Order: sequence, then C-alpha cells, then structure tokens
Amino acid sequence: MLKVASFDVVFQEIPGEVTLALNLSNCPCHCPGCHSPHLAEDIGEELTESLMNGLLGRYGSMITCVCFMGGDQAPEEVEQWAEYIKRIRNQESGIKTAWYSGRMNMPSVTGPFDYIKIGPYVESLGGLKSPTTNQRLYKREGENWQNITASFWRSNFE
Repeated sequence: MLKVASFDVVFQEIPGEVTLALNLSNCPCHCPGCHSPHLAEDIGEELTESLMNGLLGRYGSMITCVCFMGGDQAPEEVEQWAEYIKRIRNQESGIKTAWYSGRMNMPSVTGPFDYIKIGPYVESLGGLKSPTTNQRLYKREGENWQNITASFWRSNFE
C-alpha cells in the first residue's frame, strides 16, 4: 500500500511540465544526505482513488504531469497508479506521468511512464542540477528512452 506523505505543485522536477509531485513514504533506499529523510518512515495518507481524484480535481488542467517521488518498495503499485492516471485523465488532457526512483537501474515497470529518474542521491555528486550527478532523467521517445539529464544543467539566462 502506497502512502502519500506530502504533495506539491512544482515546476522544476520535470522540464517543461507543471508537475503534481507526490512524495511517497516507506522509501527503502535510505540515501545518506537525502533531502527528505522523513520519507523513509511509514507516514502519510493511503493513496486511494478518492485522494488521487481530489488532488487532480483541485488543480485541474493546470497540471500537465504527475510525478511519483519514491515508491521503490512497491513498483507494481506505482505502475498501476500511473496507468490509472492515464486512463482517467489522458484522453481529456494528455497528462503525463513520471517516476523518481532511487534505484540504480531502470525499473522493469516502465509501461505507463513518460519520464523516469533513476539513481540514489549521493551527496558528494549532487542531484540532477549537478553535472557530476549519478542520477539520470529519461524521457520516453516512442519505444526508446532519451537521457535528458543535461537539461537541468543549463543556465536560467539562456
């Protein structure tokens, strides 16, 4: 059972998207220096259709992407929720789905996702905004995945 510990509407998680970021608890990765160490705890509200529909309804068409931040303890559930979002919202709004995983390799459940970030946070290497990061963000291009990590390294003035 996935639990949502917190959520926010953000502009920096997925380039070019207005993202509803769902921070999922019970993270098994326990990355040293994690920016959200509280997400390793069993906290938050169970992710249900009612909660998901309420969040999507609250922000309406403003949201262009839903990003699952975590969920590595239950990848099949994350995949099912992404499929649910596509099923209920994709036809009317073309909403995209993303998954931020702390795992080193691409998850086996990539079907419904438009974006996937992989890699544990390593403090000495930095996050996605650091050119030395071990983390990678991929965008689905047809049947292939394109590494778009470098899009985080550009200056705001370009």
